Amino acid sequence: MTMLDTTTEVLSTRYQKSVADYWNKEQDPVNLRLGEVSGTFHHHYGIGDVDWSVLEGPEGTREERTIREMHRLEGAQADFLLDQLGDLGPADRILDAGSGRGGTSFLANLRFGCQVDGISISEKQVGFANEQVRQRGVADKVAFHFRNMLDNGFPDATFRSIWNNESTMYVDLHKLFAEHARVLTPGGRYVTITGCYNDVHGRQPSRAVSQIDAHYICDIHPRSEYFAAMAANNLLPISVVDLTAATIPYWELRAQSSVATGIEEAFLTAYKEGSFQYLMIAADKV
Repeated sequence: MTMLDTTTEVLSTRYQKSVADYWNKEQDPVNLRLGEVSGTFHHHYGIGDVDWSVLEGPEGTREERTIREMHRLEGAQADFLLDQLGDLGPADRILDAGSGRGGTSFLANLRFGCQVDGISISEKQVGFANEQVRQRGVADKVAFHFRNMLDNGFPDATFRSIWNNESTMYVDLHKLFAEHARVLTPGGRYVTITGCYNDVHGRQPSRAVSQIDAHYICDIHPRSEYFAAMAANNLLPISVVDLTAATIPYWELRAQSSVATGIEEAFLTAYKEGSFQYLMIAADKV
């Protein structure tokens, strides 16, 4: 363990410590039970049309069918993100910023064969993900580190691609994109899938968005701030896809499942009233 990997160095503010504490204690069935379906554990939401037939048929297996369908939808979201990373191969190195229990990192390694580093400020998540590395036998290609995405400790121009999968709402975007730009190779690709509040509806988040902030102790950014912070850090957007309509069915299904957490109504309200958007933004370093 390097000096960078000590708790004092990684967690520099009270807020970061509170976020780390939240995720170190998290044992949410909506993450764990879905991950148990395939052994790939995600910390993000799903996209795509729901197979509503899972709610039909024998009552005794309804919940199992629902969990499998939700896991399929979150897998579709991860696949869509990976589609945006560019032309990668075994010689490339890529970074999963805010890697959770490692789900997207493992899918990236399977698809591209490249070296993947994941970073998280949750020591528990890092330990879980590295145990998955051991079980999968991919220690030569995948590694997870207890590090801060605002000061990741990697040398300049290390990575061909970097992504955040629903983790940008915990950090200052200007600091984040400055650090990403530092460690991206020239022409390297950055991708994020994130929820952001819609500036068109006002300069402050709606009540529903504020409820989401409070639930996850995060600070959801306005849509405009993503593009301003990218422009300030030599990240040129090449693709923006509004996934809001594509994620609503996932939330409608989740609201009817046994792993609902109580935040589903706030997400559905915010999405449907237009105050909250679910975006994919891909940008290249220039």
